[in-house]
Formats: sequence, structure tokens, C-alpha cells
Amino acid sequence: MVNAVVQETATVRRRPWADRRILVRVGPPAVSLALGLIAWEIIGRVFKEPFFPPLSTVIARLADMVVDGDIIANLGNSLINLAWGYTAAGIFGITVGVLMGAYRKIEMALDMYVYALLTAPSLVFAPIFFALFGLGRPSILGVIFFYTAFIIIVNTSAAIRSVPIHLVEMARSYGATERQLVAKIILPAAMPLIMAGMRLGMARAVKGMITGEMFIAFVGLGAIVNEASERFDASTVLAVLIVIIAVALVATKSVELVDRRMTSWLPSTARQSAAGRRNPAG
Repeated sequence: MVNAVVQETATVRRRPWADRRILVRVGPPAVSLALGLIAWEIIGRVFKEPFFPPLSTVIARLADMVVDGDIIANLGNSLINLAWGYTAAGIFGITVGVLMGAYRKIEMALDMYVYALLTAPSLVFAPIFFALFGLGRPSILGVIFFYTAFIIIVNTSAAIRSVPIHLVEMARSYGATERQLVAKIILPAAMPLIMAGMRLGMARAVKGMITGEMFIAFVGLGAIVNEASERFDASTVLAVLIVIIAVALVATKSVELVDRRMTSWLPSTARQSAAGRRNPAG
């Protein structure tokens, strides 16, 4: 009974600190978002520019599109494209990245191609996919793949090369096979940076999804943006843009949750160090 009272008292004492930490983490982003939305509304109403309508007008247009079913139907189509393209790019990117990071000769053979395709504008490949696959989902998936795969390859190969050599040598001294070495030592040690590449890849995948839908197949959310742009309908474009940003945030946050689950065994200091390497400016 006494222990229960002591634990409850300790919990009560910790709650203000916990609540304060939550406010510190959530407060500034919430205030910043609120100020940005207020500024959007004020600027739209003061200047009355047709290409920048007030936030209230955009929200009303978005509500109308949701009620009419335009958003839901096209959003489902876009999410299917995003899921297939991102999954294919992730599997390919991690596989090639592991091979490049683990084997020097493979890295020397593929490095120039990977960096050339990473730096090249992915949109220039859209006509090639259109010529090969026509106006259909495969063309969109090809654009998503090219937007996503090479950043994952680069991050994965760098992650494999950053594994401490003493871990590898210790595993080999205990008789670990190559398969055990990769599965038990190299991949777990490299996982934080690999998942950083997956998060970057998701952001690029959303860009590829919209680009492919706008310039190739004219389906999904990209088709709505393209049609509204031709009519100079700024409220519709901005309404769909809000949906696209929401999709990107949710998708990236989902990858982040997977990242935390897969690297939960790391101490908090190691996770903070990995987060710093993902965003050096932060």
C-alpha cells in the first residue's frame, strides 16, 4: 500500500514536467502554423489577387470537392501509385545500396551511374516512360521509381560503409558466416541511416507521384491540379495542394514510425546522433 502511494506521488510530481515537455515540442509548431494560416487569410483578403485567394475560400472549395467525391476517388488512385512506386524503389534501392556498400568493386562499377541518375532531372525521363508504357499506371510508377530509388541507394551504401569495422572483425573472429554478418551485424548497425534514406525517398516519391499524374497519365490528384491550372482556378489548385501536403506529411510520419520501431533497441543518444546526421542543419 505504501509503495503504491509513493509511486502515485512520484507520478504526480513528474506529470508537470512531462506536460511541459509536450508543450515545448508541440507549442512552437502549432503557433507557427496558426500564424501562417492567419497571414494567408489576411493577405488573400487585403490584396485580393485571383492567384492567391484567402484561406477560407480554399477551405470552402476543398469541402465542396470532398462532398462531390472528387478528392476521395482521385486520392485513392494516387495513393495506390505512391505505394507501388515507393515499395519497388525501396526494395531496389536497399538491395543495390547494400551491395555497393559491402563490395568495393560493385560500388566502383555502379557509382557513376547512380550519381548521374540522382542528379539528373527525373522529369526528363517522363517522355521515355510515355513512349514505352503509354498513358497508364506503369508510366507513373516509372517516374516515382526514378525520383525515389537513387537517394535510397546513396544513403544505404553510405550506411553500410559507416558500420564500425571492429564490429565486423569481432563477428568474424567468432566464426560468423557472411549471411550472419549481414543479417546480425551490418544491417542492424546501418539501419538508422538506411531509414533516413527511406524518409527522404518518401518525400521524393510524393513529388514523383504528382509529376507523373500531371504530365503523363492525367489521373489522380495531379489530373485535378492540371485541369484547374488550365482554367486558372487558383482555389482548386491550392485546395488540392493542401491535400498533397497532408499526404506527404502522413506518409513521411509513417516511415518515421517504422524507423523508430526498427531502431528502438538503440539508446536515446544514438538515435539523437542519427537524427543529427539526417538533418545536419537541425
